[in-house]
Amino acid sequence: MFFKIELRDHVRVPPLFFGEDLDVAVTKAARNKFEGLIAPHLGIVVDVLGVKDVGEGTIIAGDGAAYYEAVVEVLALRPELQEVVFGRIKDITDFGAFLTMGPVDGMIHISQTMDDFVSFSKDKVLLGRDTKRTLRVGDLCTARVIAVSYKDIANPKIGLTMRQPWLGKPEWSEKAPAKEAGEEKEEKKEKKKEEKEAKK
Repeated sequence: MFFKIELRDHVRVPPLFFGEDLDVAVTKAARNKFEGLIAPHLGIVVDVLGVKDVGEGTIIAGDGAAYYEAVVEVLALRPELQEVVFGRIKDITDFGAFLTMGPVDGMIHISQTMDDFVSFSKDKVLLGRDTKRTLRVGDLCTARVIAVSYKDIANPKIGLTMRQPWLGKPEWSEKAPAKEAGEEKEEKKEKKKEEKEAKK
């Protein structure tokens, strides 16, 4: 999910920006500092929307740049557990698929791509044995976030599933979700019972 977040911080404005309007200079410096930043409490900072409440500048001896305390407004993507996301399949491997969700990719393990036994073919296609569903690079899909890890800050991991009803490719959702195996067995028993009674 995308969030608009306000951060109060000291922004380093290099001498290169000294000739510009103060707000413009601080915004440029804030973009250099925050865009692409990844942190567990922020998520992934996609853009700096602007700055406000720019305070007095301070120069530190030996640096040459000016430091301004300011409130920086950023747009950040912070995936949340159970959130439904939309994206396009970027790559398919023998262990799963990668879904591009804008500024970051999520990984769908092969066992989570569909509610079926799935096989991988050399032409990068995942095929469901019983449903005959296929998943290819470039397919638009809906998935649910089931894991988020910032253990490696430079490369956050987002785990996704498409096994639940109404997830996956849009055409998979056109049919009603499959009934539970137990419900199907009960229906068959009831039908056989009715047929026996009708014969009597």
